[in-house]
Amino acid sequence: MREVVVEADGGSRGNPGPAGYGAVVLDPATGETLAEAAEYIGVATNNVAEYKGLVAGLKAARELFPDATVHVRMDSKLVVEQMSGRWKIKHPDMKPLAAEAGRVFPAGQVRYEWIPRERNKHADRLANEAMDAGKRGRQWEPSGSTAGLDASAARNAATPPPSGPPGDATAGAARARAALSASAPTGSMGGGTAPRGTGTGSGAWPGAVSRPAAQGTAQGTAQGTGQDEGLFAAPDAGPEDGLFAAEDAVAASVASGDFEAEAGALAPTGHAARTQAAPAPVGHAADVQAPAAPHGTGTGTVTGPAAPSTPAKTVAPRQGWAGPDMGAPATFVLLRHGETALTPEKRFSGSGGSDPELSAAGLRQAEAVAEALAARGTVQEIVSSPLTRCRQTAAAVGARLGLDVRVEQGLRETDFGAWEGLTFGEVREWYPEDLDAWLASPKAAPTGGGESFATVARRVAATRDRLTAAYAGRTVLLVTHVTPIKTLVRLALGAPPESLFRMELSAASISAVAYYADGNASVRLLNDTSHLR
Repeated sequence: MREVVVEADGGSRGNPGPAGYGAVVLDPATGETLAEAAEYIGVATNNVAEYKGLVAGLKAARELFPDATVHVRMDSKLVVEQMSGRWKIKHPDMKPLAAEAGRVFPAGQVRYEWIPRERNKHADRLANEAMDAGKRGRQWEPSGSTAGLDASAARNAATPPPSGPPGDATAGAARARAALSASAPTGSMGGGTAPRGTGTGSGAWPGAVSRPAAQGTAQGTAQGTGQDEGLFAAPDAGPEDGLFAAEDAVAASVASGDFEAEAGALAPTGHAARTQAAPAPVGHAADVQAPAAPHGTGTGTVTGPAAPSTPAKTVAPRQGWAGPDMGAPATFVLLRHGETALTPEKRFSGSGGSDPELSAAGLRQAEAVAEALAARGTVQEIVSSPLTRCRQTAAAVGARLGLDVRVEQGLRETDFGAWEGLTFGEVREWYPEDLDAWLASPKAAPTGGGESFATVARRVAATRDRLTAAYAGRTVLLVTHVTPIKTLVRLALGAPPESLFRMELSAASISAVAYYADGNASVRLLNDTSHLR
């Protein structure tokens, strides 16, 4: 039986807002494009657009090969899990679309796989082309599309992802490591998935489908593109060090513990307790205490020649006003990105949604904060979340200060799952039980496989420790999001998880935390917006 691959996507600029979908039918052996479909559908949500893209892709595949088996690949966890039967379909707008998708082929002929957004660029670009055409009052047409350019080459060059169900932590970490291993360790301001709203194209008829004349017949498995952006690593860190190795290692050891244990379990010897060798006797080389090593790189202690073996003892970080001079701290200036279209509407906007760009107001905020930081003149390095809104904000500051921007995956925002793009009130209406659980426990994840605050705390703590080791004594601008900034402040203060709900953090605001060599942290600033007034 013939097999084909269907990749589909949908997007909404506003959620709900002007929306469109894209779908492509591929030969699994060669990656050749067999058919493309795209349509501007008016005002709709992301999820509705994604479902419509799925329906269009399945129908295009059926028109080509009615008896084929179909391998559907999408970056929507919600659609994949619901169509696979693992999640219930609660929203009334989704039920008829899911039913329509289920009728296109017999259930036994279709299987679903979640893929990262960067491996779904072809369908993503088609959706953007459809939305661009709709903005001009037209519909997408195949002759104006550039979505298929280089798509085949990108698939063939990709690293095959490891197996594992959507949301599986071990498989997800392995996928990220495999994708990142081919990237430069310092990251890049270039590359990455094009944000929604950057496609091109024009058209004259709705729901258009294009089919290249040549159609391959061989079977196999097409591979998607890998992660474009590098994970910033501390000096001398190996390819397996850092965020993902640390999260994997701690998962078993603290799975049954409380939230504070989970958040603190990743702290190396600089931020939970100090392991310090006893002084060597006179006449022997003393032990030298090295900076805290990144996770996975061994201990932080270097033993000199002829040093006697001495038992280690654990001492708590020194507190109070007295104590030795620990030298210049690693100071993190924490900058929340500027506004996007979702910010003033108070919609959930994490790392699992549409990755919106800065709005006109957000761009003005980025320039204002760049001017303020240039006047202060203390920032020596810039590190940014990989999401578009942070990279744009960081680029404005970097251009003003003459500094390069490095990308750090650990600074990304929480994945809010099915809540992405929704207001709090909409989540309360559609997912009341899930919302109550999320508000009550930091271990509860949003609907649809998002990240819990406990998971984010582990990720942020690992990132903090890696960066403090890499930037000891320097002042670093971290351009990131609400949850990572609040988490860094919370952990520095030793505050409980519920404190996350008691901090105000405005768009383009500045906060600051200093980290000393003895393990102490000092919160120096929170939510400063004076540069915006």
